[in-house]
Amino acid sequence: MAHFKTPDYGLKMIPVDFSQQVLPGSIEFALCHLVDHELDLSGLRSGYRNDAGGASAFDPAVLLKIVLLGYSRGLVSSRAIASACVSNVLFMAVSGDSCPHFTTIAAFVSGLGEEVGRCFTQVLLVCDRQGLIGRELFAIDGVKLPSNASKAKSGKRSDFEREAAKMEAAVRQMMASHAASDDDTNPHTEGEHARRTRERLTREAAQIRGWLERNPADRRGPRGAVRLSNRTDNESAKMATGKGVIQGYTGVATVDARAQIVLDAQAHGSGSEQELLIGAIDGVKAYRSAQTAICADAGYHSEANLKALSVRQVNAWICDNQYRSRDPRYAGQSAHKSKPDPLWDKSKRPKKPSCFGVSEFALAADASHCTCPAGKRLYSNGSDCTIGGHKAMKFSGAARDCEPCALRRQCLRKPDTTRVRQVAFFMGKRDGATSHTERMKQRVDSAQGKRMIAARFATVEPVFGNLRHNKRLTRFTLRGRTKVDGQWKLMCLMHNIEKLAHHGYAG
Repeated sequence: MAHFKTPDYGLKMIPVDFSQQVLPGSIEFALCHLVDHELDLSGLRSGYRNDAGGASAFDPAVLLKIVLLGYSRGLVSSRAIASACVSNVLFMAVSGDSCPHFTTIAAFVSGLGEEVGRCFTQVLLVCDRQGLIGRELFAIDGVKLPSNASKAKSGKRSDFEREAAKMEAAVRQMMASHAASDDDTNPHTEGEHARRTRERLTREAAQIRGWLERNPADRRGPRGAVRLSNRTDNESAKMATGKGVIQGYTGVATVDARAQIVLDAQAHGSGSEQELLIGAIDGVKAYRSAQTAICADAGYHSEANLKALSVRQVNAWICDNQYRSRDPRYAGQSAHKSKPDPLWDKSKRPKKPSCFGVSEFALAADASHCTCPAGKRLYSNGSDCTIGGHKAMKFSGAARDCEPCALRRQCLRKPDTTRVRQVAFFMGKRDGATSHTERMKQRVDSAQGKRMIAARFATVEPVFGNLRHNKRLTRFTLRGRTKVDGQWKLMCLMHNIEKLAHHGYAG
């Protein structure tokens, strides 16, 4: 039998040359070269005022290297990054054997503010110089991630006021009950558990009252609708995802198709992607040419957005929610959505009876009325209407005919609550009434539109796959939109530096 040397993985006391640990061609080499020779960090350094006295501080360039290297290795928390600076040789080499405390790293990330945007722009200039920005197709999409906020502390101001009043009432009841039992004939001492409960309720009620004083109004959407507030992070939002409801932010990224460079990164406390499209479009205005195509998924589709894109003369391809239902390549896809597991019941189930359609109503020659399947007349209640840009004639039945009708349950979807049947006959589109939505549907349904929508998916989704799976970005660790936006930009900045390294930058 062959004999092999036994490897020793134990502790070794050996000299290490840090300059030999960062190898050319690696991501960390590109990171160090970029920070040391390309980025202007004077804005970050200007915040330090210890030249006349005080302890020396960590160089922002060193902290930026540490944070970006940690993000590239899937280390998001400041504690994990600080621990790596103590035990990992590569982190020691990149930081010059600096060992900042995790609070220093956390304060640096949360205090970057607008400076992270300037660093992001400088890296984009390097990417453009290296020929990694093609300006042919920009894909826009967003990812919803939880933040450092409690979902249980979301609600409207009226909800919080009711919660505080309920706590205060419980405290008064506890104190009254204790006072009633604590008399001369039956002395009673309040138990430790009851005392702690009363103090906790008093403290939480006071916190809610204080929050209500600091926030005198409910959050409002762009159209004035009330949005849920949050007492731990009022700029975050409760939003629905494929894995349930979260309290967090939407990270929006605009990605160039040539090398998947992130051109713009924004984080918003809103689950509605429609209101984020124009901001993302304006964020890449400096990189967009007249021939640049903009692609986004159905979450960004709305008539108002398409009109705004038309006014800006943006070459956009925004699919709608019914795009796949019109594409024969996705025919039959909906049949798989109702399968709960591989052993789902494949037996045929009876379909719900459908109501009488418009085709089963006979329109009179003079269009004065129409006749229902039961032979009763429906009378005109709108001979020249516009519905969705189409000309239409509307008819409504009479209560004396519809209420006692034997075919009522075949005619009405809700026969128990709906009194009469109404029918609309469409007569074609109004002249000049073609909406932006209809024109966009024609664009995305064309052969070129199908290619553009497929290219959007192949451009932006791998970026989110890299950040969420490879880099383990499962949540934002900060509070407040400004801080979360900075952390999202840092993650996308790290992604761009990886692309530079993979394409031979500073190799």
